[in-house]
Amino acid sequence: MQKFRRVFEGIAKAGQSTDLNDFYTELFITERVSGEVNREHEVRQIEKASRKPAKEETPIKCEDIFKPLPGQDQPSRTIMTTGVAGIGKTVLTHKFTLDWAEGKANHDIHFTLPFTFRELNLLKEKEFSLVELLHHFFIQTKGIYRYDRFQVVFILDGLDECRLPLDFQNGPIWTDVTKSTSVDVLLTNLIRGDLLPSARIWITTRPAAANQIPAECVGMVTEVREFTDPQKEEYFRKRFKEETLASTIISHIKTSRSLHIMYKMDSMGGTKEVILGCFPKALHSAGL
Repeated sequence: MQKFRRVFEGIAKAGQSTDLNDFYTELFITERVSGEVNREHEVRQIEKASRKPAKEETPIKCEDIFKPLPGQDQPSRTIMTTGVAGIGKTVLTHKFTLDWAEGKANHDIHFTLPFTFRELNLLKEKEFSLVELLHHFFIQTKGIYRYDRFQVVFILDGLDECRLPLDFQNGPIWTDVTKSTSVDVLLTNLIRGDLLPSARIWITTRPAAANQIPAECVGMVTEVREFTDPQKEEYFRKRFKEETLASTIISHIKTSRSLHIMYKMDSMGGTKEVILGCFPKALHSAGL
């Protein structure tokens, strides 16, 4: 709760963090075909996706990411969530973790363990057992060695930033949570299900990096899409409490294609700061 309740929107400024629950707007998450990688430029992906009616797809709520979809008997062990830069993947994992920590959702989960590939990269030359790795990042887990007795969720955020050699084809099989090896071997075996197979894994990534994980290792692929029109208005009305200002911003963004695309790309990452930084004259002319 201490780590994820307060967040910085857009350009981080000391003392200007925001309570996540005050501005978080439910993202539009849908299932997509496993192994499908879109190599188009991200702006084109956004424009193409925006032309597809949201009613054609079934949205998945953040707290339901590990629950079976309609027609499924069992939930998927490993979930991959893709989305263009700034769409809200990291904020999504923060919201999932915060709701769990506050006891609002996923009461069956005993441990939610969030990692970023950026911080895991720093351990590239070191060796740990899985237990030691958890003790290294989460000192509160010291003294716990039998994680197979618990329902555990590993969040691996930002696969596109991974600098570890994830070798799923030739890497060694590792099954002992107390035996040390390189971090990349731990990760490949954790994702593959050889190491702590009872754990659930959630990986986030930009689409172009998704193929670093073999399709057979991923139970379900989901995609974070841009806000639907009602979500856009909800976000701005949460973000700007003054109703007239929120309505003016919404109206002005709709009239500018460039602002509209920037807004979609940064829907949970600080729309106001990005727009103010890129289009000051346009906003000034609109009285913003």
